[in-house]
Amino acid sequence: MNGSAPERVASSGPSPESLVIVTGLSGSGKSYVNKCLEDMGYFCVDNLPLELVEPLLSRVSARLVGIILDVRNPDFAARFPEILSRLRTRVPGTRLLFLDATEEALIRRFSETRRPHPLSAGDRSLLQSLRRERSMLEDVRSVADVVVDTSEMTVHELRSFIQKTFVGDPSRARMLVSATSFGFKFGVPHDVDLLFDMRFLANPNFVPELKGKTGADPAVAAYIEKDPETPTFLGRVSDFLDYLLPLYEREHKSYLSIGVGCTGGKHRSVYVAERLAETLRGKGYPVRVSHRDATRD
Repeated sequence: MNGSAPERVASSGPSPESLVIVTGLSGSGKSYVNKCLEDMGYFCVDNLPLELVEPLLSRVSARLVGIILDVRNPDFAARFPEILSRLRTRVPGTRLLFLDATEEALIRRFSETRRPHPLSAGDRSLLQSLRRERSMLEDVRSVADVVVDTSEMTVHELRSFIQKTFVGDPSRARMLVSATSFGFKFGVPHDVDLLFDMRFLANPNFVPELKGKTGADPAVAAYIEKDPETPTFLGRVSDFLDYLLPLYEREHKSYLSIGVGCTGGKHRSVYVAERLAETLRGKGYPVRVSHRDATRD
């Protein structure tokens, strides 16, 4: 082989069901959209070189993929349309999102961040760089499936737009909840949003036949459930979460961490974390459960 032909990368799996290509003017919000898509379950790559786009799709196994591209790619405007055509053939669900904004909004954003424009060089002003980039991307903008002007959008409004356009009705998207049990004697987790202290419940640790078990054991659960405070607490915290979680979702919070602690993190906290997870799943929330200290003495 003479080495002049481009390398062909064999596909190792099926193509993504949904491919979102995000491009647009510098300062229009591409990096923020990248974060939004990641929070919504997309596998995302920011500022990927054009020559790696197709090899990436040959190797990635994710169902949802987002790729952020911009003018920093050499000859981007000239090379991209042909690549986009091949991507649309390969992934019929491919959509191109073009982010736009007014000159006034972009100048304000660059002034606030104090970052140089990617096309700034020599004595070229910011305004000249913005106009040059807009001219370069005219053809790319013309083939976009979705064009959005972010000039007057808040981050919450932009996030809601991305959710509705590329995932579905924002009112149906549920916040991911993480429930973690822990022992206070080993320290409080530093990254929890809500914390519940279970040390007021009857402690199975003082029952010899239960001491070596965890709150996931039916015998330990039965012991904890005999405490009249257990159903009272679970009922009240369920009502509290019914009130609070929709308010977090309204503010577009995508992830909530709940810490549940007892003395050693082995019995009461494990039991309650599992019950809370069960309750929240019943309300339609995706929940992850972990028990940080359940195996520690």
